[in-house]
Amino acid sequence: MAICFLSPLKPITPTVSLTPNLNPKKTNILRCNFSLPIITTTEPEPVFTSVRSFAPATVANLGPGFDFLGCAVDGLGDFVSIRVDPSVHPGELSISDISGTKNLSKNPLKNCAGIAAIATMKMLSIRSVGLSLSLEKGLPLGSGLGSSAASAAAAAVAVNELFGRKLEVKDLVLAGLESEAKVSGYHADNIAPAIMGGFVLIRSYDPLELMSLQFPVEKDLIFVLVSPDFEAPTKKMRAALPAEIGMSHHVWNCSQAGALVASVLQGDLVGLGKALSSDKIVEPKRAPLIPGMEAVKKAALEAGAFGCTISGAGPTAVAVVDSEDRGVEVGERMVEAFWKQGNLKAVAMVRRLDRVGARLVGSVPR
Repeated sequence: MAICFLSPLKPITPTVSLTPNLNPKKTNILRCNFSLPIITTTEPEPVFTSVRSFAPATVANLGPGFDFLGCAVDGLGDFVSIRVDPSVHPGELSISDISGTKNLSKNPLKNCAGIAAIATMKMLSIRSVGLSLSLEKGLPLGSGLGSSAASAAAAAVAVNELFGRKLEVKDLVLAGLESEAKVSGYHADNIAPAIMGGFVLIRSYDPLELMSLQFPVEKDLIFVLVSPDFEAPTKKMRAALPAEIGMSHHVWNCSQAGALVASVLQGDLVGLGKALSSDKIVEPKRAPLIPGMEAVKKAALEAGAFGCTISGAGPTAVAVVDSEDRGVEVGERMVEAFWKQGNLKAVAMVRRLDRVGARLVGSVPR
């Protein structure tokens, strides 16, 4: 499946009304007034009083696919609840609650869920009702598992569902990408699979073109995710990347990315793992910044994983296996390597591919 639509080269920063807040209880409210394409010409009525959505964690890059390949993983993610709130001015959004972390702002200008929700409101031309948003973080910040994208994806889907599911997948990705551009950079390898599920290839950014890659349903694909007690800020990890690369490394990484895509479509775990482990551009620069990462990768492969690399910007390491039992064993070896070689405590999780993506999980009818 391919999705193609125009995207802004320079997303416009949302702005706050300069009107003084006359009600001290109504704080952190942002008008839906920044530039995005209007999808619905007629403002839809809310079909629910409130909705609750979920969006999964994601693994970006997948080795050689820097900024253009990603996939969703099952059982981990964020929840967003949105309700029609008469105390919020029509056309505005307020973040009422955030749980699961103490490090996120309730100001929608600075919150990825808020930005994505407002972008979706803009597309729907919402002017007659105000909304309140509640965010439940299931993913740690800066983990390399698409934490910001999960919040943005859940928020975009929640707003869309609240108003009767008027927007298409491509619109939701664009709303989420508007959020990602503000908090982590203009790249869709987390937000696209968080919304669409499965594996996603970003074929182009201008215009934005997404391709869903279908891993065979009859085959098992197990991810081993090992997260150490270490922070790897995306900005810092991106700053470590080379400004230029040699032609030989370019050719190599292109061939490995092609092999990875072919392996996904064929359900070839051996080929997928081999390509996943073969990045010669990004991983060699980032791995030394994560204590023990090189030893962790070696331990995973020696324990029987088909492949291992850094998930997104890190510090989480991701390995690929074909059974949960093997995944548990591989995870134990990776945790041990983080401790022995990096002096870092780590937690291992064994998860399957999430084929669905962001979705509605609860609603209250009007």
